[in-house]
Amino acid sequence: MVEPMTSRKLKTRLPARTLVAESWQERVRGLLVAILALAMALFLAVPFVALIWRALTLEGQMPAAELSIFSAVMLSLGSTAVTVVLIVLLGTPLAYFVARYQFPFKRLLTIIIEIPIVMPPVVAGLALLSAFGRRGLIGMTLARFDITITFTLAAVILAQLFVSSPFYIRAAQSRFESLPSEYEDAAAVDGANRWVIFWRVMFPQSRQALLAGLILSWARALGEFGATILFAGNLQGRTQTMPLLVYGALERDLRVTFITALILLGLAVLAFTVTRWLAGVEDDEADTPTYL
Repeated sequence: MVEPMTSRKLKTRLPARTLVAESWQERVRGLLVAILALAMALFLAVPFVALIWRALTLEGQMPAAELSIFSAVMLSLGSTAVTVVLIVLLGTPLAYFVARYQFPFKRLLTIIIEIPIVMPPVVAGLALLSAFGRRGLIGMTLARFDITITFTLAAVILAQLFVSSPFYIRAAQSRFESLPSEYEDAAAVDGANRWVIFWRVMFPQSRQALLAGLILSWARALGEFGATILFAGNLQGRTQTMPLLVYGALERDLRVTFITALILLGLAVLAFTVTRWLAGVEDDEADTPTYL
């Protein structure tokens, strides 16, 4: 029986010049890949370093007590807190319904839920304006009762809710879909209703995934700009969130711009760090055997 020729034997039979050429080509390819990777890494890292450097080297006193910064920070934190509550209250039932039930046009509903993730923010603001503006589809009815949403805090919250809720709904839906239906069946056999099944069976196994999705939604709402400025305006003390302050202060005071940008960057890093930590904890628990 003829023994198959291995790659090692083939290499030993190749001329020495061929082996040297192949080794040289592999080194060149490896060096090229390393250069391209380094270039991309520097491209992503340098803007962050430059932002911090520029903020720390600006002349003048740091306006720590600047009224506009304090107002924008409080407005951003307050509006995003309300947005997070609404996301949980409205998004969790929707995610559970889509994940555990089959119904007509389910795929269409899923597409509608996820479209705001890829929709340009300005288009999202225009869509909200078309729906809730004084001449909008719903706004016309509200105007009859002297209810105005545009250019108010409610508009800020609705803009944040529209662009950020899909991140939480998608994460919750994926988690609910990954849980075996046997859990629900076993609880139903024991006499548990849907409410008890969700709170005692589904929710405890999904808490970390839901929290990670909620943090991502909060971070997205905190950084929302395009839809907010079109739908709610840029009114200091009323609708001016931190991203709007960064834009509005560019021509007035660069110190305000960069300090606000640093605050946003710090909050974004914090949100990302917590999300990564939760993902690691969830992976560790998934790898840990469970004994019944």
